[in-house]
Amino acid sequence: MNHKHILQHTIFKTIGACADELDMEAYVIGGFVRDYFLKRGDSKDIDVVAIGSGISLAQKVASKLEGIPEVTIFKNFGTAMLKYKNLELEFVGARKESYTRDSRNPIVEDGTLEDDQNRRDFTINAMAFSLNKSKFGDLLDPFNGVKDLEKQIIRTPLKPEITYSDDPLRMMRAIRFATQLNFTIESESLDAISKNRERIKIISKERVVDELHKILLAEKPSKGFSLLNKTGLLPLILPELNALQGIEEIEGQRHKDNFWHTLEVVDNISKTTNNLWLRWAALLHDIGKAPTKKFHKKIGWTFHAHEFVGSKMVYKLFKRLRMPLNDKMKFVQKMVLMSSRPVILSEEHVTDSAVRRLVFDAGDYVDDLMTLCEADITTKNTRKLKKYKNNFKIVREKIVEVEERDKIRNFQPPVTGEEIMQTFGLKPSREIGILKDAIKEAILEGEIANEYSAAFKFMLKKGKELGLSVKSNKASKS
Repeated sequence: MNHKHILQHTIFKTIGACADELDMEAYVIGGFVRDYFLKRGDSKDIDVVAIGSGISLAQKVASKLEGIPEVTIFKNFGTAMLKYKNLELEFVGARKESYTRDSRNPIVEDGTLEDDQNRRDFTINAMAFSLNKSKFGDLLDPFNGVKDLEKQIIRTPLKPEITYSDDPLRMMRAIRFATQLNFTIESESLDAISKNRERIKIISKERVVDELHKILLAEKPSKGFSLLNKTGLLPLILPELNALQGIEEIEGQRHKDNFWHTLEVVDNISKTTNNLWLRWAALLHDIGKAPTKKFHKKIGWTFHAHEFVGSKMVYKLFKRLRMPLNDKMKFVQKMVLMSSRPVILSEEHVTDSAVRRLVFDAGDYVDDLMTLCEADITTKNTRKLKKYKNNFKIVREKIVEVEERDKIRNFQPPVTGEEIMQTFGLKPSREIGILKDAIKEAILEGEIANEYSAAFKFMLKKGKELGLSVKSNKASKS
């Protein structure tokens, strides 16, 4: 069956014409073809395979395009890339690959289209459309990728043992595609992932994290994490999450399985936000529960300070996985550290001072924190669910009310350290810190308004209590 109607974009005819001029075959392969059959819209990333030099084809194509776009060449990989309008095209020569046990970097030789399709990760990514004029739009699907798309199956072109052992990152990709597309990994393939799971250790942390990001950004991330768990990859990648599994019972008292609870929270938050780092916070919000779990005869199971312990664990986890240790990590840390604060507020009478403190401590992230806490409601009791959601709604309303009135978010005490020094004739000393903290506390407690005049008067009063005497004229006039 011919599919030339999908290749409407002029770029495909240009590539075909250039390939004919160079007397080589050219095909569009991989994601573009897969997404066409899945009706996922036109992919902007286009992979072109040439039977011959992909670099020569890329250079020829660029010379024929308006503005002659720059070709980026990766000689070591025999690939070339160019950007044209809103498309990103990658050209590669057809190749066959052989691997050594300790590396995912293959020994590469020139090959046929069949060789190239054999080395692809999954049948649904091995389909190709011909671009040469004589066969333009013809589909080459040697592994029945179209059938697997219809059956919603992830399957490898060759024996899965070979595919995964050669390049263990494909194990993560199988789970990622199953999650993104809501497909099933074929049973033989799933078994092969379990058998080869230790091979994930030869993959760079950055590549593993890239797949974790894509799983987390899926519509229902729990599918991916339960597959990582089922195949035994989870303890090798995220031991902190794996440690949350299981329910212990002592003297008839049990605690919930915090691993499966966490996956519910991640699915919940995924309905309301695409913020990757907030989804990471949901995934890690309870990791401190494993090391802090204790049983007390009188009160049962406790997880004291699990938020504090968990926030420290976030840094170690990010460092181990070579994830950014910048503001993204600090954001996840803050969310984990504060993850129980709104819950406590919602269970008690919501005072203005408690809300002021929450807004002050969370700063710009107070809305994200509320979103995380709302996702953390996983009770199956409809009465409780309604009550918790209503309580959080009250907290949110109180936040808006307090914010509008007191302007607490990211506030600095209205009186500066320099003014305190000038007023009392002080050099840098601990008294300055004491006074600044006292002003901040008085504002958060609602004793004084968050404005200059009230803060200045309060400072004079507190300074007197500390035995400080006024030195500046400004203070005596106030």
